[in-house]
Amino acid sequence: MKTAYVFPGQGSQFPGMGKELYEKNEDAKNLFLSANKILGFDIASVMFEGSAEDLKQTKVTQPAVFLHSVVSALLIKDFKPEMVAGHSLGEFSALVAAKVLSFEDALQLVLTRALAMQKACELKPSTMAAVLGYESEAQVENICKQVTDEIVVPANYNAPGQLVISGSNEGVDKASELLKNAGVRRVIKLPVGGAFHSPLMQPAQEELQAKIETLNFNNPICPVYQNVCATAVNTAAEIKQNLILQLTAPVKWTQSIKQMSNDGATMFYEVGPGNVLTGLIKKIDPNLSAEKIED
Repeated sequence: MKTAYVFPGQGSQFPGMGKELYEKNEDAKNLFLSANKILGFDIASVMFEGSAEDLKQTKVTQPAVFLHSVVSALLIKDFKPEMVAGHSLGEFSALVAAKVLSFEDALQLVLTRALAMQKACELKPSTMAAVLGYESEAQVENICKQVTDEIVVPANYNAPGQLVISGSNEGVDKASELLKNAGVRRVIKLPVGGAFHSPLMQPAQEELQAKIETLNFNNPICPVYQNVCATAVNTAAEIKQNLILQLTAPVKWTQSIKQMSNDGATMFYEVGPGNVLTGLIKKIDPNLSAEKIED
């Protein structure tokens, strides 16, 4: 019986996030002040007082979700994770929790990632879409492969019956048409800036890799289940390599949770803003216990 901690990604942000954490603990307050210096702007004020629109800015969203998650983990009494995972951006929070990266280095990486992704999105109009009510994951994968003149790929394996595809606007449109013709119930375009976790993020991956190569990675204090491989990773070198690949590879969340369960995880705690992952875990396996740690 093992306890796993999971960390959310982009989309979990909300106005006022982190304010209670800031006010209740001196160490938490210091992390917020440190983040302001590293980022070069007052992210704490945007988190506490900004609108939902303010929080949608790429350079704000990713650092805000990361900061909220890491501070929340800091405040857990006797925090001793036996395994960790994070959904997309959440992987960076997980790496701080597993002591692979320092808070400062991880935050710099998150900012580099956010700005590089924004730039990649501006190079080619692209999008993502949620696919609901399909026969099997293989059906969606095969239909994406049928679109040969545009880029479209499976990007997020979130839970059974919930797969996200990603690619150029035309690629996603063509795949959506083929999926509907094949009897898939619904394909819903998502309000995102671009094709995350697809080959269109290659320019961002190169920028992120350049930054990753300058930082110190430690071996984790517990296994890290990374999005790219969905298996337990225990060495700094492998973690680094998987992190570089993460922006262009799919997020294997369903596979990660199943593997963590196979490896003995019986209790999952979601750390950070929102409770999206708690819901996904219960869809992946209703027998697993999953709870959101309240701030």
